[in-house]
Amino acid sequence: MNILASIETKRLAVKVKSAAEKMIKKEHPWIFENSITKQNIEGNAGDLVIIYDQKKNKFLACGLYDPYSPIRIKLIQFKKPEKIDKDWFAKKIKHAYQKRLPLLETVTNSYRLLFGENDHFPGCIADVYDTVLVIKLYSHIWFPYLNWIVKHLIQQSNCSTVVIRLSRSLQSKGETFGLKDGQVLYGKLHDEVVIFKEHGVNFSANVIKGHKTGYFLDHRHNRKRVGEMAKDKTVLDVFSYAGGFSVHALHGGAKEVTSLDISKHALDMAKSNASLNSHSGTHKIIVADAFEGLQKLITSQNKFDIVVIDPPSFAKQESEINRAKNSYARLAKLGSKLVAKNGILILASCSSRVSPEEFFEISENSILETNTSFEIIEKTGHDIDHPIIFSEGEYLKCGYYKIM
Repeated sequence: MNILASIETKRLAVKVKSAAEKMIKKEHPWIFENSITKQNIEGNAGDLVIIYDQKKNKFLACGLYDPYSPIRIKLIQFKKPEKIDKDWFAKKIKHAYQKRLPLLETVTNSYRLLFGENDHFPGCIADVYDTVLVIKLYSHIWFPYLNWIVKHLIQQSNCSTVVIRLSRSLQSKGETFGLKDGQVLYGKLHDEVVIFKEHGVNFSANVIKGHKTGYFLDHRHNRKRVGEMAKDKTVLDVFSYAGGFSVHALHGGAKEVTSLDISKHALDMAKSNASLNSHSGTHKIIVADAFEGLQKLITSQNKFDIVVIDPPSFAKQESEINRAKNSYARLAKLGSKLVAKNGILILASCSSRVSPEEFFEISENSILETNTSFEIIEKTGHDIDHPIIFSEGEYLKCGYYKIM
């Protein structure tokens, strides 16, 4: 299978600063531009880079060169040298697939097959929705290897259609070799909206125009937990987007679910996803800014048995960290005021720049500041198809609190 014409790559030899060497020995996948001390030739996107030890010229790792990113080298192989060829890609993709097998034994046909650095594919995501595979590229380094990658992903996933998505930054710099965002690389796409199952619940993903690859798969386990808690309950789903928590709650027998989001389009998707499943509960929607909407519900003296607050990333860059922490504190306070006695408050964060320890401490202190006592039910992280091999790869955290 040849999607692209052959792209020639070179081999570079590089040495790095001592601090970077230490991180490489811990199998950290990033080498920043300012860590490179010696490089034999200029590199192009996707060139193979061999990192040598400063003192003994010993092999440390190899990676792919990215001239468009401050993370100049993305590492893919550590400790012992291996030939980076189609067999290497086949082995890594097979290993990634095998990690997901326990999930695929459930009534689920949607999963993340490649999770970037955490599966040794930095800047490359591959999500499966039923028989449609969506590959999202965030780096130019993968173009020379795309023919191999697509072939092996199809073999492992048994998908009949492949769609390529390209990040905005990738599209704005360098060559994309004729590939366009949303292009079908393999098979036929009969409808850009694909219906899939998540623990027996039906959802839809727009694989051409939707955010990321069309849906957010990382919260799957938490959505299932909310569904299991929801029977005969009233549920408020804040930052509901396409209604992941709302739909699981309705499927689980909630008597009333309120989805709150600033986007009417997102709430239309939530209603559509709810309609894909049979349920007897009432589904209400509120189009509002989350902070304003929560305050309005408090003023109206509303109470819910379960309140889920799952905001988008508040800290995409370092300068936003303090504001993000303040926002998490505000949401925890607002949310705790809306939970009925012995109800459950669920607080989540997807900001990797705020650690789990920091997030849970902010959440718990903020609940206490409202003179509310609570019991910690559980704390969760990534689902099985989002494995973590380095600290920056860990972004998702979710706390469940019983409000006394």
